[in-house]
Amino acid sequence: MAIDLTGGLDEEWEFVFAEQPDNPEARESVNAWIWDDSGTFGIPRIGVEAVADQWETHDIQVNIAFADGRVYSMVGSHPVHDPAGADGRARILGAGPLSFELVQPYRHLRLRLDGMAFATTTQAQLDGWMPGAGPSEQVRVQAEIDIRPAAPPWENGSTSAEAKRILSTQEEGDLIGYPWRFEQLCRASGTLTIGDEAHRLNGGADRIRRQGIRRLAKFWGHVWQSALFPGGRGFGCQIYPPRKDGKATYNEAYLVQDGRIVPARVVRAPFLHSLVPQGDDVSLVLETADGTVEIGGETLTSTFMVMPLEVGGGMQLQQALARYTWDGESAVGMIERSSLPDQIS
Repeated sequence: MAIDLTGGLDEEWEFVFAEQPDNPEARESVNAWIWDDSGTFGIPRIGVEAVADQWETHDIQVNIAFADGRVYSMVGSHPVHDPAGADGRARILGAGPLSFELVQPYRHLRLRLDGMAFATTTQAQLDGWMPGAGPSEQVRVQAEIDIRPAAPPWENGSTSAEAKRILSTQEEGDLIGYPWRFEQLCRASGTLTIGDEAHRLNGGADRIRRQGIRRLAKFWGHVWQSALFPGGRGFGCQIYPPRKDGKATYNEAYLVQDGRIVPARVVRAPFLHSLVPQGDDVSLVLETADGTVEIGGETLTSTFMVMPLEVGGGMQLQQALARYTWDGESAVGMIERSSLPDQIS
């Protein structure tokens, strides 16, 4: 069965800005969560973030995590790469050690990484470690990974009128980068080298493309999950905790079935209430027009950012990989979730 990997989206959206945008608030990013099917290692977020008012440098974040608790981290601003590909089109978003190259829209993205990463552990992050906050060994990290979409893209706000209304009229839209944001479940393969330790990666990815205006207002938490199963089914969801003012907040999900996006919403989500490196229950329940779907989940390997109170109100962030089960079928996927300190036990 042929799958429309564009989902009807314009191919032009895949190309990056060729030059600095006139609007100083304009920004774009390419991000991905990448995992090996073994569940023993992966990259629970790697991305480049470009903002028009500081166009000479772009921000990068790299999280590499192993099931034994090792974490390798890169974060910061670096000089930008030339966006032009071999054909002169703006295909490359990169800075310093990291780049993403658009090989073919909605078909093929290539990631390259070569730089020094801080070596730490999940436990050290839970104890408050952050890059540059103290002495830490640095290790050369190299990667070349091909990311190939395997399901249609999901545009935030596209599956329900209520989700679109909330994103277009409330600050949730500014936080997520609505309306120019989509994500897409993919297969991934390549190499990852930590020092002289080489790993062959064969697994999956959730890749995210965002371009436009994004205003980072005060955040109060979220849950974001996705996975693609060997048989071709998949799911994804994003949900925010209840608002203090009583207004409805963002809740949107989807299933991939028979090569198409099926609208859904979250009935039960694993909000972040405790900081557990692995083995945490992250099961969820989604609802479609045909009924509910229960998906089991357990975290495999995690990275954390435990912020002090003066930064974002002490937001605590987990970016992790999880093993999901759906009607007896198993797959590795991603999870990102955050909560304020008063929600953490």
